Amino acid sequence: MMNSELLKKYNVPGPRYTSYPTVPYWDTNPTETQWIEALRASISHATASGTGAAIYAHLPFCESLCTYCGCNTRITRNHAVSDPYIDTILKEFSLYREKLGIEKLKLSELHLGGGTPTFFTASELARFLDRLLEHCETTEDYEFSIEVDPRVTRHDHLEVLRERRFKRISLGIQDFDPRVQDIVNRVQSFEQVRALTEDARSLGFTSINYDLIYGLPLQTLASIEGTIEKVVALRPDRIAFYAYAHVPWIKPGQRRFTEADLPGGDQKRALYERGRQMLEEAGYVEVGMDHFALKSDSLFQAVQSKKLHRNFMGYTARNVNPILALGVSAIGDAWSAFAQNEKLLETYAERVEKGEIPIYRGHVLNEEDLVLRKHVLNLMTRMETRWDTPEMAIDYLAGVPEKLREFERDGLLSIDAHGCRVTEAGRAFLRNICMAFDARLARKAPETRLFSQTV
Repeated sequence: MMNSELLKKYNVPGPRYTSYPTVPYWDTNPTETQWIEALRASISHATASGTGAAIYAHLPFCESLCTYCGCNTRITRNHAVSDPYIDTILKEFSLYREKLGIEKLKLSELHLGGGTPTFFTASELARFLDRLLEHCETTEDYEFSIEVDPRVTRHDHLEVLRERRFKRISLGIQDFDPRVQDIVNRVQSFEQVRALTEDARSLGFTSINYDLIYGLPLQTLASIEGTIEKVVALRPDRIAFYAYAHVPWIKPGQRRFTEADLPGGDQKRALYERGRQMLEEAGYVEVGMDHFALKSDSLFQAVQSKKLHRNFMGYTARNVNPILALGVSAIGDAWSAFAQNEKLLETYAERVEKGEIPIYRGHVLNEEDLVLRKHVLNLMTRMETRWDTPEMAIDYLAGVPEKLREFERDGLLSIDAHGCRVTEAGRAFLRNICMAFDARLARKAPETRLFSQTV
C-alpha cells in the first residue's frame, strides 16, 4: 500500500501529459500554412521510414450525458444531425488532401472516438468509412479501432466495422456498481457488456479494451472489487484504469455531485491499489501509467521492445505520426506542431463549409519544447530518460537533477550523471516526476485551477 505521507505530499494538481507542451501552455498558434507544412514534413518522414499516418475522427454525439465525462460532446436524441456531420467531416478530409497535394493518404492507424461513435447507425458508419477509406492506402500493419458504448452498440455496428477491417474495440465500462452508475448517469448491465464482448470476439475482433475509472462518486473498495471481478471474468486484452478527474469548473455536468461524494486522498488511492492487485493476480501487467495488458497483447510487447508510445488517445503500441485529426475539437499532431479544431460544432461546420482548415488553437514547438517532449515521453512510456547525448541536452535540464533529488530521497527515482529511472514505488507519482521537466509550468504557474489531482 502507498505511503500515506507521500500521497499527501505529492497529490497536487498536475497535467496528465498526453502531450508536451500541455494544452494550457500552447502559445504559438500555427497558421493554416504552417500546420499544412508541418503535416507535409511529417508525412514525408513517415513515408521515408515505411510507415503511414494516423487519422483520428471525433464523433461527438451522445444521447445522454455521463456526468464524469471530460470529453467534448454534443448531447442530443435527434439523429438527424448524423448525415450533415458526416458530410462536414468528409469535406474536411477533402480539404486536407487538396492542401497537402495528395490523392490518397498512406494510412497506418484509424481511430474513431467521441462522444459515442455508435450513436451513428451502422449504415451511416458504413457510408462515412467507405468515403473516407477510398482516399487512403493502408500499410500492411494497419490498425483500425473504435470506442463504443455498450448501451447503444448493436450487432450490425460490429458487422460494418469488421467488414471495414476494424480489429480493435474499446468499451466504456467505468464501474458495474448500480449506485455508482446511477450517480454518474451511466447505467449499463454486466450482461450488456458480456454480450457485446462475446459478439465482437465471434466476429473476429482481436483486441478488446475496457475503460474503468477509480475515484468516482460513491465508489468503495467493495464496488471496485465487484467491478474488477466481473471484468477479469470477461478477460479483455487491455484495461485502462483511469483516475477520475474532478474538474467541475470546466465540466459543469460534474456538479451533479459534490466532493463530499468522492473518495479522496488515501481512500481514492486504495481503490487503485486494490484494483491493480486484482488485475495483476489475474495475469495483467501494468503498462505505463493507469493501463494494463495481458502478455499476449501488443501493448505489453511494446513495453518489452521499448516501442510503447503515448499520445492524445492514450498508450499505443507504436509511434505513428502525423495524427490527422478530423471533426469538432479534434487534436492533430505533426510532432513539431499541434492543432486543435474549433470546439463549437456550428463554428467548426461553418469554417469547413468556407473551405478553411478549422484550427481553433495549436502550438508550434520550439527547440526546447522538442527536447523536453522526448524526455516526458520517455518517462511516460519507459519509466526512464537520459540527457547525456547532445540531442537530449538543453540549458533547462541543468536545473532538473536538483528538482529530482526529493523524489530520489523518497525512493521514487534513481538519478545518475546520465539520466534518471523511475522506481516501482515511483510509478504512482509519474505525473509529478514529469512536472520537474515541464519548463513552461515552472516559468508560469497557473493562476486558476487547470488540472486534476496527480494521484
